[in-house]
Amino acid sequence: MDHHFVSAMEKALGWDGPGALGVAFARGTIEDLILLDRLLNPRKLLDLVMRRSVTTPQFRIFQDGAELHPGRYIQPSVTRRGQAIPMADMRRVGGLMREGCTMVLDEVDFFDPAMEATCRALQWWARELVQVNAYLTTQDASGFKLHWDDHDTVIVQLAGRKSWEVRGASRKAPMYRDSAPNAEPSEEIVWQGVMEPGDVMHIPRGFWHQATRDDQGDGYSLHATFGIVKRVGVNWLAWLADQARTMDLFRYDLDRWNSPGHWEGQQQLLAEAVAEMATRLTPQTFLHARERERLAARNVPATSLFGRPEAVVCVTDFEPVIDQHHDTVEVLAAGKKLTFAGKAYPALALLLSGHPVNIADAAEKTRLDVEQLAEILLKEELCTELTPALSSAFTGLVTTAAC
Repeated sequence: MDHHFVSAMEKALGWDGPGALGVAFARGTIEDLILLDRLLNPRKLLDLVMRRSVTTPQFRIFQDGAELHPGRYIQPSVTRRGQAIPMADMRRVGGLMREGCTMVLDEVDFFDPAMEATCRALQWWARELVQVNAYLTTQDASGFKLHWDDHDTVIVQLAGRKSWEVRGASRKAPMYRDSAPNAEPSEEIVWQGVMEPGDVMHIPRGFWHQATRDDQGDGYSLHATFGIVKRVGVNWLAWLADQARTMDLFRYDLDRWNSPGHWEGQQQLLAEAVAEMATRLTPQTFLHARERERLAARNVPATSLFGRPEAVVCVTDFEPVIDQHHDTVEVLAAGKKLTFAGKAYPALALLLSGHPVNIADAAEKTRLDVEQLAEILLKEELCTELTPALSSAFTGLVTTAAC
């Protein structure tokens, strides 16, 4: 999927592919501010908050470095039948913003099609799961205190200005669930300065950082943080443990009450089986299996009740694998393996490109029954109909698929 933001981010950070992710701190600037405004701006963010039922921990407001009680800004909207739906009280939200605060909306991609498409493009690029959080800080409010994240982040300043301090890691490869705490900040300051609209920086996992507007006076700042969670060796080991459930040996009781010789024999058998599994089921095998077995992403269900779709788009979390054989084509994605006739490859490559595809245009270009292929991919949930909202998510961010 050729996504303009992904290309602009790579160029700004001086990267040539996802190999640099998590390696070192990087910083640059995206010159195309229209592209960033297309992703998100303060008015759009507030509109998202206003029109949806939001509550903690997804929606939070901080003031003077402390999280406010949700009762300060979330009130139930009571229906005529007495049902209470939590909604942001926009008058109170507006008052807090005028005083100075930081508003956080996690998983903006869950609410907004443009951010959803952008996160999917980043997932296809990085081959890791991605979520985006938005941070709107007003007046001279302070941000979060010095902290570290258990995942790599790409931070994009969308509007306004904010001061940042980034420090190095104080523990090698820290994790959320770890063998030891990581509570002492590093003394090494990697970068300190002001992020302006278009500025981008990559903060690797474990790097300490903090941001504030307490030195900026009146005004505001909006930035988006794309969190990219890479797999580690522990994830591979956990997956190996799941694979071991298919073997009788690993389902037997650990027979501690038997004779010492029997106990030692069982231990040796288990150790040998673990070594064989680790050799056969490599970390690369785990990563490939994870991408292919990831279930279908959230999408509008395919149905013929409302007529046949004019256009579709692939919505798998990871790019589908298309394997060409002598006279067949296999598609591996969303936990499924679909087999098609070999001649279907050009149409499948279009439909699974991650770009919007007009079915009639694709049929004319490929001279194939694209409608039937699209129907299968819709039914199997690899693709979804290009609704008006989803179509808007690609406008100005990606092109339509080319033959």
